[in-house]
Amino acid sequence: MKTEEVTKWAIDPTHSKVGFKVKHLMISNVLGSFRDFSGEVKTAGNDFSTAAISFSLKTASVDTEMPDRDGHLKSPDFFDTEKYPVITFDAKGLKDLGDDLYELKGSLKIKDVSKPVTLAVEFGGVMSDPWGNIKAGFSLSGKINRKDWGLNWNAALEAGGVLVGEEVKINCDIELIKAK
Repeated sequence: MKTEEVTKWAIDPTHSKVGFKVKHLMISNVLGSFRDFSGEVKTAGNDFSTAAISFSLKTASVDTEMPDRDGHLKSPDFFDTEKYPVITFDAKGLKDLGDDLYELKGSLKIKDVSKPVTLAVEFGGVMSDPWGNIKAGFSLSGKINRKDWGLNWNAALEAGGVLVGEEVKINCDIELIKAK
């Protein structure tokens, strides 16, 4: 991309959510989110298939609406927030699958481990808000195995199985705001 062609977008945190869910007791899901995140997207005009994406979140902002569980997630058993305060995701380009559906491949870094991740993306469109800001909306989903990033803690259940599932489902709704 030539410099004069680059359009910069930032995540609008008041209209975005970074969420996840994981099995508990192998029978139900625990939902959570991260409250502190930011990101930048650079595109050629409004062509998101050219997007260079850089995203980060603060691990200490994990929120499952249960302070004790959040404390455990922040501990060395999981995110080890004191040693690893940030999770990052970097990607270049969205593969257009048609019907406003895309595939996003990038590198997810949790703790000191970087691994490739593929996310499904639904493009909501581009719209001006009442204050003249240009916004773009996206829904992202995917799954990862938390053990691939060294998030190994678990407890065996008396009846068989484990307390916490290995598969983590990622669900994000992101609204971008175009830089003026």
